Formats: sequence, C-alpha cells, structure tokens
Amino acid sequence: MKEMAKDVWRLDQRIAPLINVYLAGDVLIDAGRRQDRKRVFDQIGGRDLSLVALTHAHADHQGVAHELCEARQIPLACHAEDVGAMEGRRSMSSASAISRSIVRRWSGPPHKVDRVLRGDDEVGGFRVVHAPGHSPGEVIFFREDDGVAICGDVIRNLSYATMRARLLEPPDAFNVDSVQNRESIRKLAELEPRLILPGHGPAVRDMSAFKRFVARLA
Repeated sequence: MKEMAKDVWRLDQRIAPLINVYLAGDVLIDAGRRQDRKRVFDQIGGRDLSLVALTHAHADHQGVAHELCEARQIPLACHAEDVGAMEGRRSMSSASAISRSIVRRWSGPPHKVDRVLRGDDEVGGFRVVHAPGHSPGEVIFFREDDGVAICGDVIRNLSYATMRARLLEPPDAFNVDSVQNRESIRKLAELEPRLILPGHGPAVRDMSAFKRFVARLA
C-alpha cells in the first residue's frame, strides 16, 4: 500500500492506479470489483477494520464489500440514496448498455447497509459531503484539517483511452445526471481541497490545474 496522506493509504494494483481502494485509519473506503478480492484481502491482511464505507454503490466500488463485511463481521456504510442499489432492490447501473454490462461482470453480491450516511456525518475523521450526479448517493469524504478529499467518481484523473493521468468528468454513459455531477464537481472545488484522491487515476496534487479544469466546465 502507498501512503497518500496521514493515516490514508491507497491499495496497490498491477495496473496502477486504475480502480482505487483506500484505507483511512481503520475504515476501508470502497471495495473494488469482485475480481479484486485477492488484492483487497491480501493487502488488508491482519489489519483491524471497523467499517467498509462506499463513495457510491457502483460495481467497481462495491465488488468485495459483501465478502469483506462477512469475513470481518464489520458494518457497511453508504449514502441513503444508494442503499437500494447496495441491497439489491434497485439497479446500480445507468440506462446505458455498457453500464449494465459492467454491473454483470464486476458487481459483488448485495449486502445490508448497516450505517446509512447523510451529509455532514463523520466517517473515520472525514466529513461526508453528498455529491450526486454520477450516482444518486455519491459522496465525498473530506478531512477539514488537511484538506484531503476522497471523491469517488465525482471526477477522474485518468483517460480510459490512453490510461494516462488526465482530469476529466466521468463518462455520461455511467452517470445518472451529468449536469448534476458538474454541480458536484463545483461543490468539490468549494471545499478548497489540498489533495484529491479519486476513484480512478492518481492523486490530484496540483490544485491550480484542478481549478482550471473546474473553470472550463460549461
């Protein structure tokens, strides 16, 4: 694992960093695809965990959540608007065919949400900021004292075409509301983060570049 900030680590992966899983203290934030089981279990090892918390209930973020919560006997947390998707009562895909295909290939089993998150809740020293658009229950985990923002898929720092770092919006095909997601990107900017840890791609450390990216949004 790579330490990204005080008490925050990003789990390693062979194609790094493509689908990110973070450990914040004793809270695992996101859980990859179901194919990431070995990667997650091997790297967590014997560490004590108190909670698995999702930035959102999409197949590449909740894949190992059920198995990990069952194995460790720990609760699962996600925002109220994504509880139905995590518990299997609502589809976690958007209307696009590619999104439905990804759910079939990558998603893990449904699991009961033990802790329902809402805006301004606290998780592992981070404040929960509701940031919908990519999914109804997308959240940012924001730590006030050092400006660390774990932002899920509000933005990505990765081109899926080249696999190189590039600040981009999530593809429309994966969003429930792309206009709303742009508002959530602006909400992220208003937090004035000093380090952004996205769900896909390397950390964003150049805040001037991030501000220019936000300013270019229509």
